[in-house]
Amino acid sequence: MNVREYYAYLTAAREQLWNYLRALPQADLDRNLIEDADRFHSIKDLLLHVTDVEDHWVHGIVLGDGVQGLYPHDWVRPQAQQYDLGWILDYSREVTRRTCAFLDSEPDLNRSVKLVQDDPASDTVTLDQLMWNVMTHEVRHTAQIALMIRQLGHTPPWLDYMRFVRPQSTSAQAGAPDLDEDLDDTDEL
Repeated sequence: MNVREYYAYLTAAREQLWNYLRALPQADLDRNLIEDADRFHSIKDLLLHVTDVEDHWVHGIVLGDGVQGLYPHDWVRPQAQQYDLGWILDYSREVTRRTCAFLDSEPDLNRSVKLVQDDPASDTVTLDQLMWNVMTHEVRHTAQIALMIRQLGHTPPWLDYMRFVRPQSTSAQAGAPDLDEDLDDTDEL
C-alpha cells in the first residue's frame, strides 16, 4: 500500500462519516463526551482538530500555504461548538482537495521535510513519513469519534478499509489453472 492509495481510502471514509454526522442532532455533535480532556471534548472538536493537523503538516509545513487563514479559528483550543458542522466540513473539503491535488502531482515522497516545530531532536523526516503520520493521526481520531457516536446511543458507520477496496480474486478462486500446472503442460510440448 502506498500513500496515494491510503489517502484515497481516507477521503472515501471521510465522506461516509461526514454524511452520517449530518444526520445526527447538533446537540450530539457538540456534547462534551471527554470531560477531563484538555482541548478536545466533542465530535466537532475532533473533526476540526483532524483537519487542522493535516492542514498544518501538509499545507503549512510542506507547501508553506496553509488553508486555516481562510477559516480563522483557534486551532489550539477549537471550541468547535461555536461553528456550524457545514463550516467545519467546508474547511475539511478544501484541505482534502488541496492534499489530493498535491498527491496527484506525484511529489517525491522520499524528499526530506524540515520540521519547524515539535521535535527539535529530529529536524527532518521524509514526506512519506510525514504523510503516514497525518493519516495515522486521522485514523486514531476517527476511532474516537466512532466511540463517541456509540456513547450517544447511535451505531457508527462502517469505515474499515475493507469496505472501500475492491476485492481481488486469486487465480484459484477465479477458476484459472494453477501456474505450476501451466508450466508442466508447456514442458510436454
